[in-house]
Amino acid sequence: MAIRTLAMPADTNANGDIFGGWLLSQMDIAGGVTAFQRAKGRVVTVALDAMTFHTPVLVGDIVCCYADIKRIGRTSITVGVEAWAITGAEGGRRLVTEGTFTYVAIGPDKRPRPVPGD
Repeated sequence: MAIRTLAMPADTNANGDIFGGWLLSQMDIAGGVTAFQRAKGRVVTVALDAMTFHTPVLVGDIVCCYADIKRIGRTSITVGVEAWAITGAEGGRRLVTEGTFTYVAIGPDKRPRPVPGD
């Protein structure tokens, strides 16, 4: 698990469900944290390669984002991110969204730098 947060009323769309852009940003944070740790420094998002919304996130759901490194290039890291929602008191879990994000490691000059080896 990379991050966990609570879906709040301010994060809703016109239908009363959690806005997809809010969820996407949470997933980007989760992927970015994972890429940052692997790159041992600053990374930037360069691509969202795939995104699938399965079910809506509801106000009050606890959103858990899990991140898994899929590929490491010379300067890039591709991360798969799944968002799961835990609903209210009953605690049922469901996969709500999944996507693939690509990050590039950057140096102090804000230019791409090699991702260090393990």
